[in-house]
Order: sequence, then C-alpha cells, then structure tokens
Amino acid sequence: MFGVGLPELAVIAFVAALVIGPERLPDMARQAGRMLRQIRTLATGARDELRAELGPDYADLELRDLDPRVIVRKHILEAMAEEDEEQTRPLGEGEVPPYDTDAT
Repeated sequence: MFGVGLPELAVIAFVAALVIGPERLPDMARQAGRMLRQIRTLATGARDELRAELGPDYADLELRDLDPRVIVRKHILEAMAEEDEEQTRPLGEGEVPPYDTDAT
C-alpha cells in the first residue's frame, strides 16, 4: 500500500491522535471511511457506464487492460512466446545450426 508499512501507519495514527485530538478522531475516521466508500462507488459506476456505452463486445472490460504499460507488456510477451515456439526445435542428426554471416 504505497510503500507504507505497519510501523509507518502506527506513527501516522499517533500523530493524528495528537493533532486532531482523541475526542474528534473517531468522527474523522468515520468521515474518511465514508469518503472512501463514495470514491469506490463512483469508480464502479464509471466502469459500469463505460461498459454499457461500449456495448456487449466489451462486457468483460477491465480498466487495468487500458493501461498502456499492460498493453505493451502483453504484446511483447506474446511476440516472445511466438518467437520461442518458432525457433526452438531440436536439430536433426547431422544437421548444422543456422549461421548468419551478416550478424558477425
């Protein structure tokens, strides 16, 4: 979670208790929880609306699939897998491995 571990969260909670005060801390935690719930609801609604607008062809659409890094990684891995399948075959008896004179 953003590189924040349990010790850091404990320090943040302690500082928050000092700054906000122990009497207002439960109310602030409730407000933070409510805000996170609203954000999650908005994100889910946006995803569902996008799926509805795109139609049934994109019913299984995940927003992570639209990340350019994921798209590039997926296509590179597919190309590498295809290349490995094409190039890896055992040499026959007496067969000489291919040699590229332009590569040397």
